Amino acid sequence: MTKPPSSDGDISQPADERGFFAEQQPKRQGLGLMAVPQDEAHYHGHRDRLRTRYKDHGDTALADYEILELLLFRLIPRRDTKPIAKALLERFGTLAGVFGASPALLQEVKGIGEAVAFDLKLISTVAHRTLKSGLKGKQVLASWSSVIDYCHAAMAHESIEQFRILFLDKRNALIADEVQQTGTVDHTPVYPREVVKRALELSATALILVHNHPSGDPTPSRADIEMTKMIVDTAKPLGITVHDHIIIGKDGHASLKGLRLI
Repeated sequence: MTKPPSSDGDISQPADERGFFAEQQPKRQGLGLMAVPQDEAHYHGHRDRLRTRYKDHGDTALADYEILELLLFRLIPRRDTKPIAKALLERFGTLAGVFGASPALLQEVKGIGEAVAFDLKLISTVAHRTLKSGLKGKQVLASWSSVIDYCHAAMAHESIEQFRILFLDKRNALIADEVQQTGTVDHTPVYPREVVKRALELSATALILVHNHPSGDPTPSRADIEMTKMIVDTAKPLGITVHDHIIIGKDGHASLKGLRLI
């Protein structure tokens, strides 16, 4: 709610940055006509041109910052969003980096407040759920690139380690996808007996283990290798197969099976 005018005539701005960046209403001139500020007319024309290019030629006609601009048009309707889009990409490197950033980090970029940061994270969640829905009921081992894409989108830009498990049935179709543990920037506690216990609860017969390295380097550590072998040895007598342990970094991934470490 906007505060009433103070004694010197100033009006406090709303807390939501989408209102904060709203232009002042133009004054009426003549018979009810409105004067449009020159800078507002400029970015409105720019928005129209971007929308037309996207409508006529699709996303391939636009740079990443322009795609981000199109989205920010909706979130911050009354401000030139090109500088904000460029600042986001400069700070986080890629579109994936922007949507993977935490709300707190997003708000460090000038022009991004709490409401817009929330909306960006919501859009990121929709993207993750879309990728995940593409795996449901499918034979995961036959859709390996989709598994990697999903895990990378979900985990590559997290600031702390997460240990995720994909639980599969006897057809290697996805039963469940769960983050079992979270840790620090370079360590996540994992308990093999808890992993196997959860697999039995879900009647899973196979597992794919996944965790991220916030450092960006997906190279497996000695601890990663030893922990994986412990889970394999605990699961095998109970008829549960560990297909792989994937380590996700910002710029790639490593497969312990592919490296012949399991």
